[in-house]
Amino acid sequence: MEKKEPIVMSWSGGKDSSYALHQILKKGEYDVKYLLTNIFKPNKRVSMHGVPESLIIQQAKSIGIPLITMYIEEKTHEEYDQKMKETLLKFKAEGIQTVAFGDIFLEDLKTYREQRLAEVKMKALFPLWGSNTKELAKQFILEKFKTHICSIDASKIPNELIGVDYSNSFLNELPENIDPCGENGEFHSFCYDGPIYKRPISFTKNGIINKTYTHNNQEHLYLFSDIT
Repeated sequence: MEKKEPIVMSWSGGKDSSYALHQILKKGEYDVKYLLTNIFKPNKRVSMHGVPESLIIQQAKSIGIPLITMYIEEKTHEEYDQKMKETLLKFKAEGIQTVAFGDIFLEDLKTYREQRLAEVKMKALFPLWGSNTKELAKQFILEKFKTHICSIDASKIPNELIGVDYSNSFLNELPENIDPCGENGEFHSFCYDGPIYKRPISFTKNGIINKTYTHNNQEHLYLFSDIT
């Protein structure tokens, strides 16, 4: 039997990384050695998702793939790039040459990932790349993935959609100009059940948290579903 290429799956805990992993596992062409997640160390959460590290750990246990956590302390690009390079070199020392991502159509993000990997002579894999996001959203729901909307850009998404499940009714409530997969950062999600999970991830809703971020000299209000 031909030996499968070992890879790492970049893991946010959301629907896109979950569905990308699902596609990889279904095809059976790769051996997914690790899930790699980034945690903001001061609050022990995935940055723009607001999902606590404890729930990411539960996801990895339910999937059955070891989790590697990269802790970020300053939230700067320089720190992220340096720590990512160190982490990639450790993977490379184990004979891993490829990292998979759940990106769908953002060319600048794809280029950034490919360039960072090229610096250490590694390559990127994008299982969902170029997919029609409307069809992808429908298929994700049809295949019985269950996902909680854990953060939204309050300037783009109706505020009552924070803390609900990603479903056909959620998609129907989105404004027409919003990508159904939230690929432009309009919303983020936490996947708690589906074909890749041996058991659902239990979590508690503790209300809504408001946070303001400055981007391109403009303030953006984000709403987070405080889950634990």
